[in-house]
Amino acid sequence: MKTIYKDPEGKKKILEIYDKMTDGLNTIFESKYVDTRFGKTHILVGGNQGAEPLICFHGGNVVNPITLKWFEPLAKHYQIFAPDTIGHPGKSDEVRLNPKSNEYAQWVCDFMDGIGIKKANFIGPSYGGGILIRLAAYAPERIEKAVFLVPSAIAGGKISNMMKKILIPLALYKLFPNERNLVRASKEMFDTNIEPELLLQIKYVYDYVKLETAFPSYATKEELENFHAPTLIFAAEHDVFFPAKEVIPRAKNIFPSLSKAITLQNASHFQNENNLKIIIEEIEQFFI
Repeated sequence: MKTIYKDPEGKKKILEIYDKMTDGLNTIFESKYVDTRFGKTHILVGGNQGAEPLICFHGGNVVNPITLKWFEPLAKHYQIFAPDTIGHPGKSDEVRLNPKSNEYAQWVCDFMDGIGIKKANFIGPSYGGGILIRLAAYAPERIEKAVFLVPSAIAGGKISNMMKKILIPLALYKLFPNERNLVRASKEMFDTNIEPELLLQIKYVYDYVKLETAFPSYATKEELENFHAPTLIFAAEHDVFFPAKEVIPRAKNIFPSLSKAITLQNASHFQNENNLKIIIEEIEQFFI
């Protein structure tokens, strides 16, 4: 059987840190599994039971609880459903989907049917933003409102910049796997010091996961012409992957119902506490 992990021990370590991070959340999240045409999907479910559903995706090549922690304050108002992206580190099946096709959108429709949700509010950070865009193009009727945070599939930064700041330091870490090189390969994604537990998770992914390197396709204005759900976008000024100066102008061009676009000043790809307060406040107002 194909696997996204380099060895069983590495998979075990990643799932252990997954559970540790989930247990460290202030909200109790229960595990639920549903079948999709691509395989089993694990979903963390928690928050205000019986309230409106809020589906939160996570970033690529990281475990679900990392970004779920960002949106946890919304659990007092919504019932949160946070799926482990299939084919990424986590507890869903290890089936890599084609991000250039409709497969991710079909996967979302399948797990929504599996939990009995026809329509929901969504939050898509990073790679999860690309999945949300694929859904907006494929099945826009499933989306009540959409929030994109430092999203893929809209616009990207310069390849030369990514090479210099991410890929070359990562190659150096692969050759000489020590903490100094690990920090060098990770620091451009952060605007503050990296928490030890998060740095360990990044290390495990670099060490034990066959990284997903393909992103969902850039959305076009034509394929989003039937997507009329209110949309809120956050992009970070210094995001090495999806910088605000590229993302915001194109978002204004391709989304027919963009409610608000916010540039997070002096921010990188991973969000610090100050920015998260702004993000949560804006989302709460947007979802009212």
